[in-house]
Amino acid sequence: MPSCLHRMAFFMTMNEYLFSSDRLLFRQFTIDDAALIHEMNSHSLVLKYVHELPSTPESALTRLQNSILPHYQQYGYGRWAVYLKESNSFIGWCGLKYRAERKETDLGYRFMPSYWGKGFATEAAITCLQYGLHKLQLNRITATAHIENIASLRILEKCGMQYLHNDKVDNCPVKCFEIFRSA
Repeated sequence: MPSCLHRMAFFMTMNEYLFSSDRLLFRQFTIDDAALIHEMNSHSLVLKYVHELPSTPESALTRLQNSILPHYQQYGYGRWAVYLKESNSFIGWCGLKYRAERKETDLGYRFMPSYWGKGFATEAAITCLQYGLHKLQLNRITATAHIENIASLRILEKCGMQYLHNDKVDNCPVKCFEIFRSA
């Protein structure tokens, strides 16, 4: 990670985080986080299964202004920046997004490649699901993953999500999953 990004993350304090897990801290993105989003969305490996173009600084800022930040205001939740507790380093994002066109809330995540294979995505996904189902009292949360993204499909299964069916989202073949709040 570029040293400027590490320094930005280093100055975060515990009371700026919404919630945490054993190894991770979660907070809302701010307008100042465009560089973090740009850095992560510039990796071809990160974008392999999401079919987006590599980020530019301008597109990252636009995404924050037009999508991520308004979502917090409108729904009270969203995609959260994820940091390592141990080093206070930004490692990616994970969170919930209301999909008005489908009338459902979905789980999504994206992490820097250097943090793959260490259980962080699974830990983050489980934590966000628990937050959504128990703290926010959502009854159902869905998720999709590209049918060839084996690692992401495993994460959804480890989280206890149940496979529903195959579908196409943005012209991409995906597997659809769901989980319900238990009574």
